[in-house]
Amino acid sequence: MDNHRTLTDLGNCFICPNRQHSEWKELGNDELQQIVDANRCRKFLPGDVLFHQGDACLGVYCIHSGVVGIRKVDIEGNSMLLSLAHPSETLGYRALLSGREHTVSAEVLKEGTVCFIGNKTIRCLIDQNPTLGHRFLGRAIKDLEDAEEKFMKGMTLSVRARFAHLLLVLKDRQIKAVKDNKSLVLELPLARKDLAEMIGIRPETLSRAIRQLEEDGVAEFSGRTVRVADISCLINELGGDESF
Repeated sequence: MDNHRTLTDLGNCFICPNRQHSEWKELGNDELQQIVDANRCRKFLPGDVLFHQGDACLGVYCIHSGVVGIRKVDIEGNSMLLSLAHPSETLGYRALLSGREHTVSAEVLKEGTVCFIGNKTIRCLIDQNPTLGHRFLGRAIKDLEDAEEKFMKGMTLSVRARFAHLLLVLKDRQIKAVKDNKSLVLELPLARKDLAEMIGIRPETLSRAIRQLEEDGVAEFSGRTVRVADISCLINELGGDESF
């Protein structure tokens, strides 16, 4: 019974702390009530799949907690981790807007809670409040820009710099401790194989980059824990560019 009450509270958009950081902040009280009445909120464990590549789009998924990996499989059956989705992010909206099947899969990497809202409710809300659709369209454009930037970095940066960039991107989401705005401890949400996939290299290549960073005193790695004594050392790996 306690668990049921907890999930009900998590599915209540009126009190969700993530709403103001998402596209749903555009909705009024009557529109939010429609979501509360229609959504299904449940807990997921690592390895659970929200939707598979090629599945018909039945609705969208709002991440309340945890981490979800976005994967794509090529025609030869090779799977690649493209990106990570965190609390306040919505998944599946591109397939919904295009009316097509999902072009990627969404796999839970860190235990969390996700709410599902069906197509009928979302389309009704977009008809009532076109700003919601515009927000999702803006998000799709931003995702495309991020993908282009990632491609460019993959073409121009060294393996070591690409990995340093990934750590800097993860620091805001996965930060565990910060001291004097200088040092930090990261708890990585992924295995090294997945980290390598995200920057387009082999796991053994990533292992070499990790050894180099440790030998040069840039960072220390222990399992999934990364300790950085001076964050400026990571920034210097990118040529001092702080625009990560």
